[in-house]
Amino acid sequence: MTTLIEALHAIDTWDAGHAATAVVDADGVVGQHGDADRVFRWASVTKVATALAVLTAVDDGAISLDEPAGPPGSTVRHLLAHTSGLPFDGEAVLAKPGTRRIYSNAGFDALGALLEKRVGRPFEVALADRVLAPLGMAGTELRQRPSQGLHGPLVDTIALARDLLRPTLIGDDTYKAATSVAYPGTKGVLPGVGAFDPLDWGLGFEIRGEKRPHWMGTRNSPGTFGHFGGAGTFIWVDPVIDRALVCLTDREFDAWALEAWPVFSDAVIDSQAHG
Repeated sequence: MTTLIEALHAIDTWDAGHAATAVVDADGVVGQHGDADRVFRWASVTKVATALAVLTAVDDGAISLDEPAGPPGSTVRHLLAHTSGLPFDGEAVLAKPGTRRIYSNAGFDALGALLEKRVGRPFEVALADRVLAPLGMAGTELRQRPSQGLHGPLVDTIALARDLLRPTLIGDDTYKAATSVAYPGTKGVLPGVGAFDPLDWGLGFEIRGEKRPHWMGTRNSPGTFGHFGGAGTFIWVDPVIDRALVCLTDREFDAWALEAWPVFSDAVIDSQAHG
């Protein structure tokens, strides 16, 4: 039987220059491996923090989920759920809002611009004020776009994961909306993984659903939510086992990750079930 520590050491076989990982529950770290203080590029895991910043503004009334944002007919909710019709990058409108799940960096950059406009402060300041500072994520900073620009250490992703397990930044209703499927039945393409019908997504978080193949584990519950990044990073939160798994590497996402990550997640889940 594989122990949690043995499962976590699998990251040493991934041919990454550096890697760090942790399993988190509501009380803190259950187990971890790697340098917790090394700063990694988060890539699209950034979208989790950006979504939370926008959702705090929804809760305090500065932004409405159903107000217009993005291309004509699109709303803040559409942008968060990748159904605005915007492409991966650029301004061309590829579909009527709400009809296709088109993963869009441009949509999250638009959300960052909207938050910046509403609070009258640069997005990186608003993000720090609303997410990073309240969670004690002192080692993390936004160096590029709201869609993919955070750099930070494992210790800060642990803080983020704990809040996703027991939210303090957003209210219960907002949390439930964010971690439930928005626009059910919408098909789309998950970049680097494949086409899915449906491609389940919440408001800033991908929902595991029944996708096969997938970057999460086969043992993750359908309600598991999270995100991965092109820098070889990921975070997932499984409400059934009440655990989160975070992983940061400096090996770019590619086929290796789709082979290694599901096996890794399954081993971690199995170790917890038998623990």
